[in-house]
Amino acid sequence: MTGQASGVTGDANALSGPEADVVPYLEQLRVERSYSPQTLAAYRADLVHLIDIAIGRSADRRVPDWHRVDERAVRGWVARASREGLSARSIARRLSAWRGFFDWLAEHRGLVGNPARGVRAPRQPRRLPSALAPDQAVRLVSDPQAEGFEAIRDRAIAELFYSSGLRLTELTSLDVRHFEAASGVPRSVSWLSLDEAEVIVTGKGSKRRSVPVGRDALAALGGWLAERERFLTDRPASDERPLFLSSRGTRLSARSVQLRLKRRGIAQGIPANVHPHMLRHSFASHLLQSSGDLRAVQELLGHASIASTQVYTALDFQRLAAVYDAAHPRARRRDAAATSTPDATPDATPDATPDAAKGHGQGRAQAEAHAQAEAHAQAEVHAPTQAQARAAEPPPDPNAERP
Repeated sequence: MTGQASGVTGDANALSGPEADVVPYLEQLRVERSYSPQTLAAYRADLVHLIDIAIGRSADRRVPDWHRVDERAVRGWVARASREGLSARSIARRLSAWRGFFDWLAEHRGLVGNPARGVRAPRQPRRLPSALAPDQAVRLVSDPQAEGFEAIRDRAIAELFYSSGLRLTELTSLDVRHFEAASGVPRSVSWLSLDEAEVIVTGKGSKRRSVPVGRDALAALGGWLAERERFLTDRPASDERPLFLSSRGTRLSARSVQLRLKRRGIAQGIPANVHPHMLRHSFASHLLQSSGDLRAVQELLGHASIASTQVYTALDFQRLAAVYDAAHPRARRRDAAATSTPDATPDATPDATPDAAKGHGQGRAQAEAHAQAEAHAQAEVHAPTQAQARAAEPPPDPNAERP
């Protein structure tokens, strides 16, 4: 299937070929549900495989026969796709697109039943979102000595990501202010409101929300706006609407933002593959740790369901567990006991580990290290109040001013 999903009605060949039913279905999604071009393109790609199944079961093998696609055919495709290594998430997304399309066929083409309705994708492994530690996030976005067009712009982008938890497309669609429709150019869908210290963004499902911008991000944006004004003065033919411009004077692309942020992470020595959504995860995780207000985090992220936001509570529990293991006296004592007894064996001491048993006779240097670890653990035992106080310290709020 070729062409852009957002222009489905203008393809005469599609209307008379294998896509004859797919095109009006996508057009309905565009008009009635306000699906973005990217979402429509994903739906169209998913329906390609369903067309192949329907053509394979058709009598003349040229046009799809939707009435011949049954649940067995759909289950067979799921089994093959799983064997070929397609992820459970991709299979589930494709089945969702197929269910919606079959419902449309039942309403508009008289199809009886929905063969994809009872088919489920393989179980998806639960994956927690990747978030930076608070000190890593601050190190990544901070660059007060930034100089030059790209450095000042990139700092503002990183600060805004972490301050407001925007999606990548939400950030790249931002205009410097609100513009009304003019000369065939549509009105702004997302924009910066500097006076109100917020951004108004249109997210998934064309849902609009206002998100506050923190003090550090406002300072970085102020520096970028001054640099942007100088750039536009030197290059008057540039596009004046986008908040973030490329060096060619056009709206900065999503791919460019991804690459620039990845390079920034490498330059700052962040031991992770930094990407825009990681900063969104970091924003949500750190804000939840500081406030404990799950509903507020949901609103700021623009999640339609609270279930999408609850995943960050698991991240918060992981952080608390790590703090406990690192700071609680009993946890430290148990770990030290497992590594400080050179002649211990798994049978002799329940807390001893195989590594501790292997450490027997490794030399004076290792024995001294074990002694130091034991002394440190004993000091922790006698100072529980300080250790617990450190565990209770909240991480910094991403929207608060950094010292």
